[in-house]
Amino acid sequence: MSKYSLRICHLYPDLLNLYGDRGNILAFTFRAGLRDIETEVVALSMGQPFEKDQYDIVFFGGGQDAEQNMVRRDLVSVKGPAVREAVEEGRVFLCICGGYQMMGHYYQEQNGNKIDCLGALDIYTEGKKDRFIGNTEYHCDLLVNDPVIYGFENHSGRTYLGDSVRPLAKVVSGKGNNGEDGTEGAVYKNVIASYSHGSLLPKNPELTDHILTLALGRKYGEDFVLEPADKTFEEIARKEMKSCKK
Repeated sequence: MSKYSLRICHLYPDLLNLYGDRGNILAFTFRAGLRDIETEVVALSMGQPFEKDQYDIVFFGGGQDAEQNMVRRDLVSVKGPAVREAVEEGRVFLCICGGYQMMGHYYQEQNGNKIDCLGALDIYTEGKKDRFIGNTEYHCDLLVNDPVIYGFENHSGRTYLGDSVRPLAKVVSGKGNNGEDGTEGAVYKNVIASYSHGSLLPKNPELTDHILTLALGRKYGEDFVLEPADKTFEEIARKEMKSCKK
């Protein structure tokens, strides 16, 4: 039996997996497994309560508009209070695209109609006609050994950060949060949010390890040190992403 373990909650995997975001779950389990850290993944969908004390990492992906509207209603009415408490307690979240947007205050449609969201993050999003689509590169100061994050964005929302959150990264190429202020994603306590699909984590092992360290440190003590692990597969993907820019 392993000395360490993590329980991962995958929110709405049956409805939100438009751009292969399940790869983020696979990255968590793969890189944890390299250190002999046991992982259990629990799928949680419509109508099921969120028991915040049961999970070490929560993953919240994106999907099509119809599915996201269904999820948003369930998120706010069924899981909302527990999710907000989990965020404030410092539990670890990774939120991608639609999941990122739904954690904010509201989403404003192109016609001006405002749709209330969870309000767990001090952000809001405005929908626009034009989409941001393409490969991306960001610089993330959280990642000391290799600050470059590669991703793929495909979103029409423009997200703006409030005073209580900070950007995950600075845009090197691509549009990021809104195409205006040079920011990508958001960080609040142990919540990490991003517009990067593709999936994000399989080609960004430093970010994967950072999130694993947050979760393991919270569970086993802040002095927890994640041992180095092989990155051969991930580095191949990163070289391909780098070559796409040439």
